[in-house]
Amino acid sequence: MHVMFRRALTGAAATVLTLATLTGTAHATPPGPGVTAVVLAQKTVDGTDYILREITIPAGQSTGWHYHDGPLYGYVKQGTLSHFDSSCASDGVYRAGRTISEPSGPDHVHIGRNLGTTPLVLDVLYVLPHGAPFSEDAPNPGCDFQ
Repeated sequence: MHVMFRRALTGAAATVLTLATLTGTAHATPPGPGVTAVVLAQKTVDGTDYILREITIPAGQSTGWHYHDGPLYGYVKQGTLSHFDSSCASDGVYRAGRTISEPSGPDHVHIGRNLGTTPLVLDVLYVLPHGAPFSEDAPNPGCDFQ
């Protein structure tokens, strides 16, 4: 199933997206030191931006608390993603080779953490309203971790 999802994600990106070579940092409140992202491809179709990014989160760092204005579909290339929702509960642990999807909207505040000892590398397809940021900053909802 994960291989099929990865192939579908890769195929969709290859078909729908145009290669780009832009770089930037992951957006969140606040991202941990060294969190980076590279845009691999992007395309706008009928008012929707399709953007494929590779995000690297160093060991012990996080994305910071945030949400998205559109759904995301991700693939863990390396490491382990520990994902937490606004109740401070883990809502998933995703190891290399696994996929993840995130719903959109401010009622889906979350944080991605690398609790491992090696860098976490994610390939993420963003499906966003044209011009929307990759993420919207959100305050820590009261968890004892950032």
